[in-house]
Amino acid sequence: MHHVVVMGVSGCGKSTVGQFLSARLGLPFVEGDGLHPPDNVRKMAAGTPLTDEDRAGWLDAIAARLVAAPGGAVVSCSALKRRYRERLCADVPALRFVHLHGPRELLAQRLAGRRGHYMPSSLLDSQLHTLEPPGPDERAIALSIDQPPETLAALAAAALQA
Repeated sequence: MHHVVVMGVSGCGKSTVGQFLSARLGLPFVEGDGLHPPDNVRKMAAGTPLTDEDRAGWLDAIAARLVAAPGGAVVSCSALKRRYRERLCADVPALRFVHLHGPRELLAQRLAGRRGHYMPSSLLDSQLHTLEPPGPDERAIALSIDQPPETLAALAAAALQA
């Protein structure tokens, strides 16, 4: 049984890697972006960064989805700050994180090519500024996004099953 959050800034591949990882682990995948309340989506679509207060209800919704999956689940969630990850771990103590990271230039390139998502590329710098990479005590697996998503999912699955 694994409860996993695939985390990182916008454009790092959370959803794609999360879907591959959930298939490898035989677990349901939950798209964290789909749990944002409409006000958050409107703010982000307008290019306004979310505040901690904005994210509180969203993190509660993600924690609830994890708790509702007693056999495990893989969820995509930026989880940018330690306190956000601590909030999720409060309800799911064995929660593991897969932190996808890469250079700003690659992230910006990916965002520029993305279509149909409400998150504008103009918020990348805000997300990078907000990001607090997981510390060694947070049970996170850090993976560089310079590899194909399938490879990242395989590496994450192997680390989770070790």
